[in-house]
Amino acid sequence: MAKIKVVQYINQFFAQIGGEEMADYKPELRQGPVGPGLAFNAAFGEDAEIVATVICGDSYYNENLDEAKATVVEMVKSCGADMFIAGPAFNAGRYGVACGSICEEVKNKLGMPVLTGMYVENPGADMYKNSVYIVETKNSAAGMRDAVKKMAPLALKLARGEKIGASAEEGYFPNGIRKNFFEKERGSKRAVDMLLKKLAGKPFTTEYPMPDFDRVAPNPAVKDITKATIALVTSGGIVPKGNPDHIEASSASKYGKYDIEGVMDLTADTYETAHGGYDPVYANADADRVLPVDVLREFEKEGKIGKLFRYFYTTVGNGTSVKNAKGFAAEYAIELKNAGVDAVILTST
Repeated sequence: MAKIKVVQYINQFFAQIGGEEMADYKPELRQGPVGPGLAFNAAFGEDAEIVATVICGDSYYNENLDEAKATVVEMVKSCGADMFIAGPAFNAGRYGVACGSICEEVKNKLGMPVLTGMYVENPGADMYKNSVYIVETKNSAAGMRDAVKKMAPLALKLARGEKIGASAEEGYFPNGIRKNFFEKERGSKRAVDMLLKKLAGKPFTTEYPMPDFDRVAPNPAVKDITKATIALVTSGGIVPKGNPDHIEASSASKYGKYDIEGVMDLTADTYETAHGGYDPVYANADADRVLPVDVLREFEKEGKIGKLFRYFYTTVGNGTSVKNAKGFAAEYAIELKNAGVDAVILTST
């Protein structure tokens, strides 16, 4: 029996071309496996092989969407493959969106089975889980072995046109399609087991997860903005030149607090962005584009606000977990409240 032919899509980082500085890398087709493709080939054994790899920079794909999709689809088509795999992207946001997008395009345009993998908090997972199969992976590339272990068997089943089981069995994100399967134990026993675990504070997995909406009730409006102290907080990664606290470009584990007392303007000589998830050129040229200190100084001078708080708080939202982000906010929210801040302007990218 002939081996199943697989084409894989990866970004510039996993192709070992470069990091953010090479994110505008144009689509390239290489014969055989590259980077993570070697692990997939080993997992496929004699059943399948990666015959070609498409490489594309994250920025190029997302900023030239129509052109990139058309180019990549033609590359995949030229390989005469049976299966298309993208990623895995783990928690890399732009990479995840690109993987989901190109899988959807290949599926729709070429009628080919497709598969990708990413972390649950990757925006691509929520965007594309209902249109393509996405295997749940760990947060970072340290989980590559686990990701390949889950993705390879499912890829083979998809390529062979075999029946795909429920998400709980196969490891992909629930996609709105319900599958019937037989459990080893009847429902009453499973329910009692879950209840006992819950009462004992032990971990358990519900069979009917409810949607979890993180709703925040808005506070009352500021009574008199002309007397209010306004603080600036950003997930856009604006930091003093040199990034003194070494805030990570992605998956931030920390935030920074910086004094802007007397600072009227964020210049290219004094401030920059540490963010690795967007083109830094314009933010580095004028960080006020992300953190509007200059405008708030004008408002302060004109009496439109009371004053600008002397510190701003900053981190990088790119790939940063919800848990970490909430932890950062819980810390500095106390400081802001104790300092008598009346309102916060939270900027993103």
